[in-house]
Amino acid sequence: MVDIQVSESSGVRYLHFSSNWVQGAMRIARPWALELDYTREMMAALLLRPDGDWPRSALLIGLGAASLTKFLYRHRPEARLTVVEIEPAVIAAARQYFKLPEEDARLSILVGDGAAHVAAAAERYDLILVDGFDAKARSGRLDGLPFYRDCRARLSASGLMAVNLLSKRRGVRDAMERIAEAFDGRALAFPSCDSGNVVAFAAAGAPVEHGLGELKTAARALKEATGLNLLPTLTRLETSRHCPGGRIRL
Repeated sequence: MVDIQVSESSGVRYLHFSSNWVQGAMRIARPWALELDYTREMMAALLLRPDGDWPRSALLIGLGAASLTKFLYRHRPEARLTVVEIEPAVIAAARQYFKLPEEDARLSILVGDGAAHVAAAAERYDLILVDGFDAKARSGRLDGLPFYRDCRARLSASGLMAVNLLSKRRGVRDAMERIAEAFDGRALAFPSCDSGNVVAFAAAGAPVEHGLGELKTAARALKEATGLNLLPTLTRLETSRHCPGGRIRL
């Protein structure tokens, strides 16, 4: 069992595992908002599949401070959310300190190994979010080719996977190669956040192709609807090598 620690500074509550390394955060005055850069960027999936009813189902591997869970629960009320978290203490902390909603017909929280769950699951998901690390920033089987292949097999015809990678940890390039192999090249890494996180996306089913102009229009609509501002992310993307020709293709 991990040693859960909770700290607060300047109106933000943080989750730690036996170290100063942040596992999750919540601005106390805005518990439904996405406080950390990488969590906001993982929600760029909503720009890549801009249908307002998407996703109708999501699998979240790794709960942390429940930021992504709460955002989708609030802003995608028709979506069925399944969360798999290996540490029961993390779930308890999210309920006590981070306003994790109670389970209901829309939200199911399971204690278990994320890789094993994906390998055994029968359900298909529109969105799979992978954000699982231990106290030493290790993701274990959640960064293996078999796992990524299993994720692809579990995605629907409009499926996307978003993965939080750490650029300060060796192996991001290797991880991207594994993701690309599992998804037949339909993978893209966004430029590294200031925090050192790299968010990778991969697609199954229907093609994803958008110009930056389209994405900015979608980002303005998303900001109006949810308060989430992804325009800075798109500006970084525009000035990087990650978006050749001003278009994203997956």
